[in-house]
Amino acid sequence: MPIPMSSPDITEAEIAAVHQVLQTNQLSIGPQIVAFEQAMARYIGTPHAVGVNSGTSGLHLCCIATGARDGDLVITTPFSFIASANSILYERAIPIFVDVDPVTGNIDPNLVAEAVTDLMRGGAAATRWLPRHHGSIGTLKAIMPVHAFGQPADMDPINAVAAEYGLWVIEDACEAIGATYKGRKAGTLGDAAVFAFYPNKQMTTGEGGMIVTHHDDWAALFRSLRNQGRDVFDAWLNHTRLGYNYRLDELSAALGVTQLQRIEELIARRAQVAAWYHEQLADLELIERPQLRPYTTHMSWFVYVVRILPPADRNKVMQRLATAGIPSRPYFTPIHLQPFYRERFGYERGDFPVTEQLGDRSLALPFSSVMREEQVAEVVHHLRAALR
Repeated sequence: MPIPMSSPDITEAEIAAVHQVLQTNQLSIGPQIVAFEQAMARYIGTPHAVGVNSGTSGLHLCCIATGARDGDLVITTPFSFIASANSILYERAIPIFVDVDPVTGNIDPNLVAEAVTDLMRGGAAATRWLPRHHGSIGTLKAIMPVHAFGQPADMDPINAVAAEYGLWVIEDACEAIGATYKGRKAGTLGDAAVFAFYPNKQMTTGEGGMIVTHHDDWAALFRSLRNQGRDVFDAWLNHTRLGYNYRLDELSAALGVTQLQRIEELIARRAQVAAWYHEQLADLELIERPQLRPYTTHMSWFVYVVRILPPADRNKVMQRLATAGIPSRPYFTPIHLQPFYRERFGYERGDFPVTEQLGDRSLALPFSSVMREEQVAEVVHHLRAALR
């Protein structure tokens, strides 16, 4: 059997939960989304959880909550899935990219502090951080760190500079459910956080996401915005504000309820697969294995990403793996080098050297909680051959 890049971990319990919903007449805005939200709030440790139809939708609603509008600035990372930066653009704000920690690939908190200070000062100091093509500039509103690959960003210094300057902090925790930072769960480290449940994630609802927050007013806003702008007290088809169809359906929520009941098992299985990779790759000199920072008290493995070191060429290794029937992916292609961002903002290679080096060298190997040790061994066998 071919080894897939990723696979959801679905049991009879999930199938039965979805089937049970199909036997009802309520496929949207029903008891399953309520149950999923309540269970997620308990698991993360926040008073509010709001289900949405994707992590991208959740990040967009968080950007709205920060008040970011035309020309306003939100600091984030160029080493991420493109949705994090796109969600800022949906409100016509400007993503301000800051380079990353070479060990984790997460946003560098020291550079975040420099960027915040300079942007607040304005003038020539601020220009250092602005894209070449930016148009009218508004106010710095927020910081959006991304917990890349399931390892939390270094949040304490980020929160400190945010508090000093009155900025919101939005955690893009789409890849990090169950991870902990200094013993505190991802999702509790900012003003709001977003998790995503695409089929390659630690748990899945097919498509779907969840916003968590401790702000009562934000939670109410999120519930309105996801449902076409209706407020709780609005009559049928009355809409208080511009909203969106970002609801999570009952089938997806039922799947989420059941997956969340298994979340520690799912995360532990992924940790076992990562351990197999880590052991079997130990003697490969041209491979750099993932590393954890001391503040990461619990890693929630989303993907297993190695770095291909010179003189080996990552793209050639990937091609040789494909020839052998082993899928792999570059993880990530830097956002600032994506065609749209180059054209819109004038970014060039060399703007964020650490991100670009990681983008050139990083390679995601097949990974999921249902992967077997012999499959890991087969991937490593072909990786050895590809490196030769």
